[in-house]
Amino acid sequence: MNTYITGAAIKHLRQTKGLTQAELGNQIGVSAKAVSKWETARGLPDITLIEPLAEALGVSVLELMAGAPVINRNVSSNLLRSRLYVCPVCGNVIHATGDNVVSCCGIVLPALEAEEPDEAHRVIVEKVEDEFFLRVPHEMTKQHYLSFFALATGDRFQLIKLYPEGNAETRIPMRGRGILYLYCNRHGLMKQKLP
Repeated sequence: MNTYITGAAIKHLRQTKGLTQAELGNQIGVSAKAVSKWETARGLPDITLIEPLAEALGVSVLELMAGAPVINRNVSSNLLRSRLYVCPVCGNVIHATGDNVVSCCGIVLPALEAEEPDEAHRVIVEKVEDEFFLRVPHEMTKQHYLSFFALATGDRFQLIKLYPEGNAETRIPMRGRGILYLYCNRHGLMKQKLP
């Protein structure tokens, strides 16, 4: 992992669970003094204690590494509330229907926050027969390119991968209104409503 557990995270999760330092220490076989050292950044838990520590705090190891429990509030799995993650190492695109902890290439990935596209990234949408033709007048070099389009509607999520030196365009079937995402390797995730 590229991060390690912080003392503030241990303290926050311990207090949320309603445990004293002594109670947490007893559960994982260390002293209250050891827990105090972790929480004040004067020491770190041994790697062998990570799993028992996460279990005692009631979170997954990845949540412990992230510093907070993850609660997926999208229990109905509404695709219009999709969360997207992109690995900066391998470019892997991960889709989830709500908040969670995602890791790729040893890195805990933050969920991407989508912004409204600027003029250089605005998707031009044309209706062609029973499809939408999507295109963006954006350069597609190996240094600066659009990585994907994604369309989320009430019942479907469709991702179309784009490649450098290709065209920033695609066709997708008309399936009602939804949210159209696009990801620029330099400017991040953007979204606009599909008419």
